[in-house]
Amino acid sequence: MTQSSMATFPQAVLFDLDGTLLDSAPDMLAAVNLMRAQRDQPPMPLDELRPHVSKGARAMVGAAFPQADAGLRDAWIPEFLAHYQHELGRHGTPFAGVEAMLAQLEAAGSVWGIVTNKPEYLAVQLIPLLGWQARCAVLIGGDTLPVRKPDPLPLTVAAERIGIDPAQCVYVGDDERDIIAARAAGMPSVVALWGYRLPEDDPAAWQGDVLVEEAAALCDPGAWPATR
Repeated sequence: MTQSSMATFPQAVLFDLDGTLLDSAPDMLAAVNLMRAQRDQPPMPLDELRPHVSKGARAMVGAAFPQADAGLRDAWIPEFLAHYQHELGRHGTPFAGVEAMLAQLEAAGSVWGIVTNKPEYLAVQLIPLLGWQARCAVLIGGDTLPVRKPDPLPLTVAAERIGIDPAQCVYVGDDERDIIAARAAGMPSVVALWGYRLPEDDPAAWQGDVLVEEAAALCDPGAWPATR
């Protein structure tokens, strides 16, 4: 019997959202380009915005308007979020292999949920657009609690809400903050290499338990890190 055939899926998996489950960069780009058009600037190419998506709204507005004063860019964040809310789910799609991976987890009896730094109100609106509202066991947004990733509290609270010890969960994310949070929460982690990264990012240095090139690879239970 092979090692893969002996392996089992984790009891519970928690995922980051943008850059891990969902390729939301096209939605973010639509929001950014509405702002640029209103300021008589040409559209920003998707490949220029994509690396910044997992860093959050401030990073995306900064990438879209690098010449603007930092204080002014911060003042534009509510405008960006309002545009993004209008574009929510209109352009982005789950990454290749994500739906198959989620189906495999569900078939194995695993529970899965989402811990994201996206504002909760946006995540709550987005999940039904993806058809995940009855499948996602827990959803923690960036403002659900007083702290967000890389603090481990959102992960430990998510585990508590689904009634599973953090050590029996695996966290999957595409940003260093995800891996820092998982390690502090006592959760094994998967680095989602298919997600969003800046050129200077070094995922191998994040000390995740497993680095995975594509979501489809996680359809194999042997690709997951062992839980404790």
